[in-house]
Amino acid sequence: MKNNTSKPKVRKGGFHRHGRGSLGLLITLILAGVGVAAIEAGVVKIELPPETASFKSAPGVGLANAQCLTCHSVEYVQIQPPKPLAFWDAEVKKMRATYGAPIADEQIEPLARYFAENYGTGAGNQPVVTNTRANEQSMSVQALATRYGCLSCHSISTKIVGPAFHDIALKYRNDPAAYDKIGAQIHHGGSGKWGSVLMPPFPMVTETQTKMLADWILSQAGAVK
Repeated sequence: MKNNTSKPKVRKGGFHRHGRGSLGLLITLILAGVGVAAIEAGVVKIELPPETASFKSAPGVGLANAQCLTCHSVEYVQIQPPKPLAFWDAEVKKMRATYGAPIADEQIEPLARYFAENYGTGAGNQPVVTNTRANEQSMSVQALATRYGCLSCHSISTKIVGPAFHDIALKYRNDPAAYDKIGAQIHHGGSGKWGSVLMPPFPMVTETQTKMLADWILSQAGAVK
């Protein structure tokens, strides 16, 4: 006697016709669950603590603070194994060539020497290359700001690490001591006026250069419409 019980047909892919529908439903439910979980989780925002330390106080520290603290912490340099001058020279050149660090030609050797002497094995007897830039007054203020790393932390209208130059100009535009205050901030650095982030000191900036930078910063009060 024939058995009239029908068996579900098997499709070419190996799944039963009704089984494939169940699998699709299962996948849909899983994806829906993942979507709901993602919505509930929201955007994860990670805020790193501000850099409040500076490099060792020694000749060249102002340049090192200006050029390197924008992207690197002091601890990052401290954990490097002691290396000779040639290593640090190659590192500084790599930062400029590969990562676009605004380091002038005459700043490469002093930076490498500073790190070799204070975090490496020493710089040996290699002579220091002197600054051959002719007349500092002939340098544009934008070039001067780039040379000292100002534009790595500040912009005209938007806060980056430090306040926008426009905001600084607005704060001091009616202050008769504006030039003295900006000059002191440039030379001595510090934190507290605009938050907890440390501004490194720039004692190597001359009085002429300080006046150029201060004039330019204070002229930005009307830069944003």
